[in-house]
Amino acid sequence: MKPEDFSVLPAHVGVIMDGNGRWAKQRGLPRSSGHIEGAKNFRRIGEYAGDLGIKHISFYAFSTENWSRPQQEVAAIMDLFGDYLEEARERLDENLEKGIRLRFLGDKSRIDPRLVKLMDFVEDATKEMTKVNLNIAVNYGGQQEILHSVQQLAKKAAAGEIAPSDITLEDIESGLYTAGQPPVDLVIRPSGEQRLSNFLLWQSAYAEFWYSDVLWPDFSTDDFDQALLAFEKRNRRFGGV
Repeated sequence: MKPEDFSVLPAHVGVIMDGNGRWAKQRGLPRSSGHIEGAKNFRRIGEYAGDLGIKHISFYAFSTENWSRPQQEVAAIMDLFGDYLEEARERLDENLEKGIRLRFLGDKSRIDPRLVKLMDFVEDATKEMTKVNLNIAVNYGGQQEILHSVQQLAKKAAAGEIAPSDITLEDIESGLYTAGQPPVDLVIRPSGEQRLSNFLLWQSAYAEFWYSDVLWPDFSTDDFDQALLAFEKRNRRFGGV
């Protein structure tokens, strides 16, 4: 579909990329094959969302809890992430031409320093882009994100820089990985699961949710369109009447 086919578009969409392992299992393939196909689909949906005019889109790629998966699977996911970063560096001119800013949400301390170096490079190289803000959540947890922000404020309070009673919602937001971005309007989760799984908890306080039984590698631009069409029919009252 085209941008003009929608009466309203969400300013910020969150996507929980779920079902890669089940997709592979259904086909008798190793789980890594599902992650490979899921990574390809991430590129397709991300670029499509940008073409529609969605300015902020966040993809849940790897959670703080995902480290508990089998070591071989974690290694395969990180290898894929490294391939994506290398590709992003090689396609830097193309991303700049499209106005795409890449940002990574999460704690980088547990990620391979080689990957962190690439993450920092593409973040810095695209920081002036304003057409599309593409967030990739890696080693991310919503509770941990809020905790980190509150801890920073606690340090300021302990140092006498701010009074606890003066702390505002805006102060907490300014310490989040998404500081400066609008709240999430729509959360999309394929694969049949219906939960947030610790994804953008603060940012999704008033988000609309859209679920699908389609596994992420099979999630198409048509499915994305259906989520957007459902969103524009929602009556968003934000606690009012």
